[in-house]
Amino acid sequence: MNTDIENLFKDKVLGHPAGLFVLFFTEMWERFSFYGMRVLLVNFLTMAAIGYNPGWEWTVENAGALFGTYAMLLYITPIIGGWLADKYTGYRWAVIIGSLIMTAGHASMALETEFSLYFGLFLLVVGTGFFKPTMTSIISDMYKKNPEKKDGAYTIYYMGVNAGAFFGMMLCGYLAEKVGWAYGFGLAGIFMLLGTIQFWLAGPLFGKIGAKPSKVHEVELPQNINEESVEIKDSIEEKEERPNPFTTLDKVLIVIASIIGLGYAINDPMSKIAGVDMFSFLQIGDFEGQYTAVLFALALFLILVIGRILRYTAVVRDRMIAFIIFAFFTVFFWMSFEQGASSLVIFARDNVDRLLSGDSATIFNIVNTLLTVVPLIIISYVLFILWKKTFSKIPGSNIVLVVCFLLMWGIVGWMLNRDFNTTAYDVSYSAIEQPDLDENGIQIKNDKGVLQYKYIPITQNTVTNSSQKIVTRTVTVGEPYADYKVGDSKIIINKNKELTEFSFVSTDEKRTELVNNAKNLNRDNGFVNATVTKVRDNEVEITVSWFSILNSFFIIVFASFFSKWWESKYNPSAATKYALGLSVMGIGFGLLAFGAFGLVDGVKVSMVWLILAYLFHTLGELCLSPVGLSYVSKLVPGRMIALMFGMWYLAIAIGNKLAAVVGGQIENITKEYSLSTFFLIFTIVPIIAGLLIFFLNPVLKKLMHGVR
Repeated sequence: MNTDIENLFKDKVLGHPAGLFVLFFTEMWERFSFYGMRVLLVNFLTMAAIGYNPGWEWTVENAGALFGTYAMLLYITPIIGGWLADKYTGYRWAVIIGSLIMTAGHASMALETEFSLYFGLFLLVVGTGFFKPTMTSIISDMYKKNPEKKDGAYTIYYMGVNAGAFFGMMLCGYLAEKVGWAYGFGLAGIFMLLGTIQFWLAGPLFGKIGAKPSKVHEVELPQNINEESVEIKDSIEEKEERPNPFTTLDKVLIVIASIIGLGYAINDPMSKIAGVDMFSFLQIGDFEGQYTAVLFALALFLILVIGRILRYTAVVRDRMIAFIIFAFFTVFFWMSFEQGASSLVIFARDNVDRLLSGDSATIFNIVNTLLTVVPLIIISYVLFILWKKTFSKIPGSNIVLVVCFLLMWGIVGWMLNRDFNTTAYDVSYSAIEQPDLDENGIQIKNDKGVLQYKYIPITQNTVTNSSQKIVTRTVTVGEPYADYKVGDSKIIINKNKELTEFSFVSTDEKRTELVNNAKNLNRDNGFVNATVTKVRDNEVEITVSWFSILNSFFIIVFASFFSKWWESKYNPSAATKYALGLSVMGIGFGLLAFGAFGLVDGVKVSMVWLILAYLFHTLGELCLSPVGLSYVSKLVPGRMIALMFGMWYLAIAIGNKLAAVVGGQIENITKEYSLSTFFLIFTIVPIIAGLLIFFLNPVLKKLMHGVR
């Protein structure tokens, strides 16, 4: 092992072993695929079934239930996958196995059938279980002899994480929204496969590092879960520990709570989508049976944790109580932060003004070009250095990486060229004006008391009568490379369920595709006759997924500032970091609540509010996320580390599930109250949680007994 490590450090790239950058690119392509798919799923599921880019027209509630279960399980399976890698497969084979399973999952989702979607998500959950925990373990092995370089190595590695997320959401999202969902899902799978191949072909560079199962840690904790496992004993004095084996009751409680929790994760989407409820016998009034079961499982888990904590000595017990408090507040953070995968996608699609024309479009295109091309040039330069250093040892891996980057540059060039060459057209069409009624049949008024109306486009198959009020509506439509004239008759079709955005049906292939889709659904094809009334200089429609890249961008911009802050004499306490993270997160949603205040149907908010929200969400993440796992190793005794890591990831999993469940209510809350009210929930709850943990700071310091 030592010889392999020494050989690794002979071929250096930017001061680090070349093998680190193989891992950098492997993680980059995996995150490209993961986030590329993630940003599409809820949008695809809730998009109108009849339209330019047909989706499945699910309710946001149902889509949230499915996505929430998927996100929840992503934090559970790595615990099992890490154990299997430690015990049987070794880290490198676990990466390859996980990557291949995830590739199959993306390919399955690209088929766009109901079975293939569910099966694809299942494969992604299983594959992530193998992949996610093992990459950091390989890095840990690589730097055993050079611990002083480990912080820098992880910084570089996490740049790969954010670069992958950035480009995955941008390119998969663009292809999916502009061309078709299958292209977005498929691109995620292509890069996952290529990333797997380049990692496999780079095997000779690593020697035996990560190739064989390591000796199991004395507490059988997968090394993946905690890069600082070697320091665990330093943080908790062994003399404070006493044997605390799992009793039969402990094991029974773990099994029952786990079975109920998994049952809920599966039952929630199944009951909403298919109407099959395994927990219906536990329903109490309007309170769903599955929530009764979850509360029971939570009670059992608390009995387990409290019982084990009470069997430790006073200092250890206090530290573990502090850990549990941090885990509890972690739920509230992720419940809010992960709205980025559900409700904020819907908000960006339906309520944000994403159409820019004239100078605004030009400015955006220039900014977007710099935002895309500059990072790609930097990463391509890293590949160039890696090629020079390692081509003689791993030529195949380098060639695959070059293929990846050529594909990336090709898609980026096509995307930017398409946006720079899009012309905007105002078109008029006929629509039926109808009063917008509530559930009681009363016409809705906006906050200013003005009566609201709906406008139903008259399609080629619509039959009208004299009692209906027919009006002329005008909408702006963008078309790349088009040369239409004022007065031209064109066919347009809706792009959203609200029937407020449209696209031209400009090719015979697209027309045939949409006609066949309508026939399969036995519905009107939605084609609307329209007339071009004005030609604008240029236009760009920002994709829904573009806003999601802002989190990765802001992390890259601000990460070094926060790192220096934490290393300075002004480094705040853990509770203060939590309070800052939660409160800043809440402020971000407060800005959205303010921007959406008084919003009426057909009126959209400025994208500035959403950009600012993502900025504050990212600043909150940078305050809170570094605290988490590091305090697990500092506060929890070695004999309980595995269970408490499981509990920590369980807290994140619960936060992800709650995020999707509550986020899935955006349509219901908006209809009953307002969009502003929905965002106020995520403003008030995190800020209150932040204030609570801030005032608990003295108590937490006392419980932590000197641990910082």
